[in-house]
Amino acid sequence: MRAAERLFIGGEWTEPDDGHHEVVDPATEAVVGLAPQASRAQVYEAAAAARAAFPAWSRTPPQRRAALLDRAAELMQRDFAAHAELAQAESGATTATARGMQVAVGVARFRRYARGALEPVEQGLPPQINEAGPMGRAGVLGALAVRQPVGVVTCITSYNNPWANPAGKIAPALAMGNTVMVKPAPQDPLSVYRMAAALAEAGVPPGVVNVVGGASAEVGAAAVEAPDVDMVSFTGSTAVGQRIAEVCGRGMKRQLMELGGKGAAVVFDDADLDAAVAGIGTTYSFYSGQICTAPTRVLVQRRVYEALVERLARYAERLPVGDPRARGAVVGPVISAAHRDRVESYVELGRKEGARVVTGGERPSGPRRGFYVAPTLLADCTPGMRVVREEIFGPVVVTLPFDDEDEAVALANDSDYGLLDYVWSGDVARGFRVARQLRAGGVGVNTVGRNMEAPFGGFKQSGVGRDVGSYALHAYSELQAIVWPG
Repeated sequence: MRAAERLFIGGEWTEPDDGHHEVVDPATEAVVGLAPQASRAQVYEAAAAARAAFPAWSRTPPQRRAALLDRAAELMQRDFAAHAELAQAESGATTATARGMQVAVGVARFRRYARGALEPVEQGLPPQINEAGPMGRAGVLGALAVRQPVGVVTCITSYNNPWANPAGKIAPALAMGNTVMVKPAPQDPLSVYRMAAALAEAGVPPGVVNVVGGASAEVGAAAVEAPDVDMVSFTGSTAVGQRIAEVCGRGMKRQLMELGGKGAAVVFDDADLDAAVAGIGTTYSFYSGQICTAPTRVLVQRRVYEALVERLARYAERLPVGDPRARGAVVGPVISAAHRDRVESYVELGRKEGARVVTGGERPSGPRRGFYVAPTLLADCTPGMRVVREEIFGPVVVTLPFDDEDEAVALANDSDYGLLDYVWSGDVARGFRVARQLRAGGVGVNTVGRNMEAPFGGFKQSGVGRDVGSYALHAYSELQAIVWPG
């Protein structure tokens, strides 16, 4: 087990006022380490440190900010193996996911926003000719739109990716000249402290990055309420996001919210069914379905409905469930015993609602320790079922049949969520036509792949704002207009 971790406040490693809590390996139930628990006073202290560091950091030349982010990425890469081992231990990710989708993506995001720090922040606007009047003489007015940093940003991160998620917040925020206070998820916070250590070693000035964690809701509440905070960037559940938005609204704090998802996968009868199954199957295999972008709600044209259900069941049944460190393991554990119970309760609810359990639905026979859930397929569902309407966040897929394109669009849009949807069709024109009608922040046509320069975020209860690529730089900035006489 690792030594007890400390908070990172104002450039100093600080003992937590409220002791530590255990971080548990979801695959083995062993204790990975002890994470610090900040007091409300320490959270406010971290926000004040970020506020004090903001004037100098916001005036730091972009070239210098870029160099520091690049150096931090080099240091994270230097310790890649140790970082991946820790990320796997505290998140339960498979080796491939911990290395390729967690640490590697985290490093790549720091490199991307090192370049992002050099992107233009000024845009010249067409001059305007003004007639003489109460505002002054006739003349020509020039104008410039300038992106300015927001100030102090609270970054509240999700448990499903302890490297990529915080990196996607911290790096663009710093690139734009903001300072940050990070509140990591209590289930897997240790990786975020290693990220902070790399930033400190790279030479990021004291107070620019602060990390304050804890298992109690009070820590997160303090990180949102702190008077020195100008913006909150949150990834997590819609219910928590709504509570954060209420606080931000009272303080007129800027928000970036990436919330829940119940992605619809629309499969037409001319689709490549094997390709569709491989894409939908990522719900089972990528981090055990604990990902908001997963295609968990599968809508299939009636002519191929049974064929698709059968292929998807075979796919799920072939996936090895087991210790994520074992060679060949594809489906690892979910994050905790409580979350396993939640996922299993949804499967049982689906049974009671009348869904047909095609495969899964029972706890795997092994491993004997750890929080494992069998990949589960629920067929013959109806739009009103809770398993269709609510985010389960586990390796559970529900299927519904449809008859025509209009019905498919209506079913897909009949959701409180709107993060990422998917369309599979052999007719690319139809794929794009349907995509344009879906009320979702993103749509994959014949793919579950992501373009990491495309805007990311949700419609409806899936979020507020957009990030990724240059859109993240925009998200962590305010627009200022400068006008002058020509």
